[in-house]
Amino acid sequence: MRNKAVDARHHRLIYLLSVAQRRLQRWMAARPENEVTPAQAGLLFILGKQDGVLMGEAGAALDMGPAGISGLVDRTEAARLIERRADREDGRAWRIWLTPKGRTALAQAKDGAAEVNAALTDGFTAAEIDIVARWLTSIQDKFPRPSETRPSETRPSDESRE
Repeated sequence: MRNKAVDARHHRLIYLLSVAQRRLQRWMAARPENEVTPAQAGLLFILGKQDGVLMGEAGAALDMGPAGISGLVDRTEAARLIERRADREDGRAWRIWLTPKGRTALAQAKDGAAEVNAALTDGFTAAEIDIVARWLTSIQDKFPRPSETRPSETRPSDESRE
């Protein structure tokens, strides 16, 4: 079952998604128990799964370009949550590693994320959350990063945007 474009426009999905993202980011950043920014927490989560990833791999996982991941790594390293080391096989590449302080911050970020996820899902059934998660995931496929777009693909027309 598919929604008709006319019906979907009435939900103001672009606006609702944008406002929800901004409010959630601001709320998370303002929590006094958070010692890291949401972006830093994302980086720590990646390193918690695989410590020592290449900066480019971390950037791709966070949907960030080279400049964005470089700045994030700089700030996170300055906070002594990670350290950067030259790759042993390619001296031009850098790998990033959690520090002991970063491991502690990661544990706190996991607890905080569990609380936020509980608040986000409160009042919804598991089936409803599965649909929301599927919809949000589909956005990544429908609107890939420009570097992932094939030349034959085009951007959505202005008429389909809010």
